[in-house]
Amino acid sequence: MYDHAEFVRTTSEFAQKLIEPYEVHEVLGDLAERTSQLLALAGGGVTVEVDGRVRAITTIPEWLADLGRHQEDTQKGPCIDASATGAVVAVADLRADTRWPDYRAVAARIGVRAAAGIPMHLGAHTVGALNLYGAAPRIWDSEDLAAARVLTDLATGFLINASSYAKQALVTEQLQHALDSRIVIEQAKGILAEARGLEVARAFEVMRKYTRDRNLRLVEVARAVVHMGLRP
Repeated sequence: MYDHAEFVRTTSEFAQKLIEPYEVHEVLGDLAERTSQLLALAGGGVTVEVDGRVRAITTIPEWLADLGRHQEDTQKGPCIDASATGAVVAVADLRADTRWPDYRAVAARIGVRAAAGIPMHLGAHTVGALNLYGAAPRIWDSEDLAAARVLTDLATGFLINASSYAKQALVTEQLQHALDSRIVIEQAKGILAEARGLEVARAFEVMRKYTRDRNLRLVEVARAVVHMGLRP
């Protein structure tokens, strides 16, 4: 069960971002990271629906990214189902489940035993899902899932606030922008990994630390790596 005081602090800090300029991609990454920390999970990610397909926007930490990519490629998995149904999909032990065999094989390979998809609601529509991953079997406590839903609702609020008008078309535009940001960040990770002789996951952490230490936006640093030769 999550720590309530930590939950209050987390939601307060997360909500503070609404009054500052922000990148949607970074907000969604922050959502995944903060929820994972709050619930003591291996990590998390966010998938969103763009042009009729669920796409992986971010996964934290990097070693879990294959699960997001697999769901994007196959359109199968707990977060795909959460996006399609608008309902929470929680799996206590993937080895004991019979759904999504290829997804479960990827999870077994990288060491994930439990997973949950928390839908991101925009009115009557579902625009994506928060992915939660556990390295060990986990009974998904109803209070833990409720806390995750609160943070997910906050993140959806960021998508609405990012536009002058809370219209579905404009939210889709923001999601496409987030996807474009992911692409340039993926490119930057590869360039930095090759330049520094690092694993891709380590290169990503170096880039994130450089961003935080200088109060910069991750996508701006990534663009500088790709287009301007920056090597943090």
